[in-house]
Amino acid sequence: MDEIREWIRSRNPSLTGDIGEDDDLIEARLIDSLDFLDFVYLLEEVSGSSIDLQQLSVDDFRTLGRIRKRFMPAE
Repeated sequence: MDEIREWIRSRNPSLTGDIGEDDDLIEARLIDSLDFLDFVYLLEEVSGSSIDLQQLSVDDFRTLGRIRKRFMPAE
């Protein structure tokens, strides 16, 4: 999850403080539509699995907690 947090921080240099497990990344505009595909590629790299976007919803990416549960179940 550290790689994911660092990626979010790199896209949001004005972000201060920690990114909590339940912070809404979409609502806070920490991940926007322009960065979304890059974010999916990062998740594929970190998780070691391909992601089929047709079987997902935006809610799967809403918080770090949901991302952990959906894409990194062994963590």
